[in-house]
Parts: sequence; C-alpha cells; structure tokens
Amino acid sequence: MSAASRPCVPPPPHVLRAYALLADGRRGALLGPDGVIGWLCAPRWDSDAVLSALIGGPGWFGLTPTGAYVPGGRYEGGGLVYRSRWVTGGGVVECREALARPAGAHRVVVLRRVVAVDGPAELEASLHLAAGFGTARTSGPVRDAAGRWTLRTGPLHARLSGLPDARPGRCGGLHAVLRAAAGASHDLVLELSERPFDAAPPSPDRAWAATEAAWAADVPGPGELAGLPGSRDVRHAHAVLAGLTGPDGGTVAAATTSLPERAEQGRNYDYRYVWIRDQAYIGQAVAARGPHPLLAGSARFVAARLLADGPGLAPAYTVDGGPVPELRRLELPGYPGGFDVAGNRVRRQFQLDGFGEALLLLAAAARRDQLDADGRRAARVAVEAIAARHREPDSGIWEIRPDRWTHSRLTCAAGLRAATDALDRPDWLPLAERLTAAALTDCLHPSGRWQRSPTDPAVDAALLLPALRGAVPPRARPSRATLAAVLADLAEDHHCYRFRHGPGPLAEAEGAFLLCGFLVSLSLLDQGRLPEALRWYERNRAACGPAGLYAEEYDVAQRQLRGNLPQSFVHALLLEASARLAPAL
Repeated sequence: MSAASRPCVPPPPHVLRAYALLADGRRGALLGPDGVIGWLCAPRWDSDAVLSALIGGPGWFGLTPTGAYVPGGRYEGGGLVYRSRWVTGGGVVECREALARPAGAHRVVVLRRVVAVDGPAELEASLHLAAGFGTARTSGPVRDAAGRWTLRTGPLHARLSGLPDARPGRCGGLHAVLRAAAGASHDLVLELSERPFDAAPPSPDRAWAATEAAWAADVPGPGELAGLPGSRDVRHAHAVLAGLTGPDGGTVAAATTSLPERAEQGRNYDYRYVWIRDQAYIGQAVAARGPHPLLAGSARFVAARLLADGPGLAPAYTVDGGPVPELRRLELPGYPGGFDVAGNRVRRQFQLDGFGEALLLLAAAARRDQLDADGRRAARVAVEAIAARHREPDSGIWEIRPDRWTHSRLTCAAGLRAATDALDRPDWLPLAERLTAAALTDCLHPSGRWQRSPTDPAVDAALLLPALRGAVPPRARPSRATLAAVLADLAEDHHCYRFRHGPGPLAEAEGAFLLCGFLVSLSLLDQGRLPEALRWYERNRAACGPAGLYAEEYDVAQRQLRGNLPQSFVHALLLEASARLAPAL
C-alpha cells in the first residue's frame, strides 16, 4: 500500500492488560503489543494528548511487523525500558522502547531501537501527530538534508530521526517500511517540544546510556529487596511509581484519562493529577521499609500544598501543584464502553480524610528523618484544619455524596495519633480521642463493626484502614468485626469490592478494587492470620497484565483490568503489603 493511500483510521485499542507504560516522570505513554504507542500527553502529564488513538483520537506512533507475528515483551530489569518482542515467520525481532531520561521540562524524547534478533526484520513505521486531543492542525512534514523530518502540531514542534525514506500520507502522517538485516539494529528518535529545536537531535547511544543510568539510580537493586514476597514485582512497582512522579515529588494517580471502570456506566475520569490521599499512601508504603526519595518527595509535595492552601486544601492538584482544570467533554469516540473527559470535578470537593492522610505521611517522614521545617509547619496546619472542619460533611474516600463519613473522621484520628508520637505533640492527642469517641457513639453498627456513616449502616472496605493506621487497635472488637463483615459481604475469590452499590451481584456494578484486596491482606496480617494474609496478597498481586501494571479495578469474571492505567495507589499498596509481610514470613 502506498503512503498516499494509507488509511486515516486510528489503530484499534487493546484490552488494558496488554499495554506497557513508558514514562520519564513528566509524562507517560502507553505501548500496545502491536508496537503502537497510542497514548502520550506532552509536554506534561495534564497537557492535551498528542497521541490519542487509545481513546479514538487520530494520533499514534507505530512500529509493527509487516507479516504475521506473535507478540510478547518484557521490561528490562529495574526501570521502564520495555523490550517489545515479535516472533514472525522469518525469525524474531525486538524493539527497545523508552522515554529518554533525565527528562526535560519542555521536551519529550521517544527512543525506539529495532533489533533483528533472529533473521531479518521488516516493520511498518507510521507516525501521526495530532495535538489537542486530535483537534490541532498538523503542518509539514518537511525533510532536511540529513533525512530528519520536522512537523508542527498545535503548540508542539516535532522532529523524527531515523526514517529518511519515509513518505507523507494523505492524512499528514509519515509512513515507511523499515528493514534490518539479521543481527543489525536501527534507531528511531522522536522529539516533541514546546520550543523550536536549536540543537541537533540527541545521539541514540548517549540517550540510551543516560536513560539506563537514571533508572539504575532510582530503582532498588534486586539484592536490596531480597526476602520480600514478590520481590520482582516490588521492584517493578518502584519503577512505575518513579516513572509517575514529577520533579516536585507529586505522583499522578494514573497516566491516562477516560478509561471506563465499567462499560456504559458513565464512570470515566481524568486521573492525570496528584491526589493528596494517594500521595500519602505512596509515602507510607515506601516508609514501611525505610527512608526513600519517594517518601521525602511525597512529604515535600503535600507540605507545600498545606502551607499554600491551609484548611482549603484541595483533594487533588496538577503535578506542579496547580489547580486541577475544570471538567470538559472531549469530542472523541472514546475507549470502547466509555467516553472522553479532561479535568476533574474533584477540585470542588471537600475531603476531610486528606488532612488525616497528610498527617500520617508527615509522621512517617519524621520517623524516617525525612521531614524538614516546612513539613513540621504543615503538620500544624493540618491539625488546625481538622479541629476547624471535622464536623462538616465531606465527600469521603470514594468521592461521592457529602456525609459525615466514618472513614474520614477515623483517618484524622489516626493521623493525629501518629503525629503526636512522631512530632512529640501530646497536645494533639485529645482531638484524636474526641474523634474516636464520636465515631464509637454514632458510627458503630449494632453488630459491633464500623458502618459507613451515622446514617448509612452498610459495610465498606475503606473501614479497614482506621485499624491499619492506628486510629483503633487492630484486634479491638470493631476492627475484628469490620474485617469479618468485609470478608462476608464484599469478598469474591480473594478479591474485594469497595461497597455494595445495590442489591444485585457485586460484579454487576463494578470491578473488584485492588487497593481493597491489599487492605484485606494487611488487616489479616495485623490480626495474626498470616496464611490468609499471604493468600490475599498473592491473589491480588497476580491481577495485572504481562507488563506488570495494575489498574484501579479488576473484573474477576473476565480477568480483565478496568479503569485508568497504571493506578499508582495499587502499586503503592503492593509495596506496603510486601514490606509488612516479609518480617512475618
């Protein structure tokens, strides 16, 4: 097929478990098993997508074998350098894939190195850029004397090196057939920048070497994680979290937007932002093993938000600490079963538990000697905010209707207790005692377990957290009764749902929540039930795709991932569960 007649239709999406993540801390891309990068926002996490085929947009960057093939692939040890692998009729071809590091603020560099491992390689290369979620006009492409192509799409300048024989297609893209002799390799380098290029493209060899060195510095070596259950996945979770974390310490909840949690249910969200709660989970997870840059960065990011906004702390921010944009609908077909949005209504919510989680995080940092003076001032701000606002209804951990959620108040009690000890502030303890006493008065179900709120008697897996975080003893009657109720009412095949949406089967409303599965494991461990805790840990650890990425939810019946990908708090709870299980084992 000639370049002029190439179709303009984006390549179809895959099931979520089939994707791999490429990330450099400032932005992330999703790579399919067919060698198509169908998702990339540039230059920042919350920028409009320039590659949006994942959700039906017109942008993608593909390198796909021309004949029949069986796909595979794996991450190289210790980072987010992915090695796509295709077994073809003529042999084996691989492609090393990465976003170059160290990452620049204004420029993203996509590295792709084709290697003909066994026999010659022949791949079809295609590049379609479309900024603004596909709405921006693309000009060019223009080839220079060195065979490099330059394009312009919306506010972005683009340059592609390594395909001098490409031909422009009728939709403005570039197409070529890339051939490599047996044993040979071939480099492609795609640069996207907010600014015009004023220097030559990076050397592929030097870019690869710098990228490998950056990952080696950020991710623990195998020996450091010896003895942890699932140590290979623990190491990979460190890499995923490092890849999702910006230079200011903020970790985006996920790399994507609009991947539905349940087909046709309208639960599509933009998670390319930093949630205060999630940031606290990440910091506490790595603190379970010791001091770590992710802990220091999490504490620094949350402290800065508390000092800036005080009792008006928002539930989420952009990765550079700005406000989350207002929600808007995108005019794209969407990932099948969903529709597309950018921005998030969470910016208008009040979530009381965020203050408690912030205190838990700052206390963990203090115990690991990673809390500075700003962090200590921020802790005081959080305490004052809890004292002023704990009687107000809030939207809670699941961000639904305002209520006086039990989880929110007990999380604040846990944070106050932790900060009292770690920061030597006994004057904060009476407020924790009052919050716990109030919850015992109006949020204790007649069966002895915690209920969701004074007016909602239902079971909720989030109510496992107060005992785990120290609001109440883990073997006290409410803690034991809550775990028993969660296992009886919300568990299926060693996966756990958040709460019941209605009288029907759990799986009809949503997928199992992987965060909750790890909370069950930790709760069983705290109650001395080690074999059961380990079984829950292993079951939920297995709920990922071949690339080891976890989404927010897991469809138990179909064994598929649901929701945005990858979900950072699931990777964080995997880390925490492994670290806490290891001494018991």
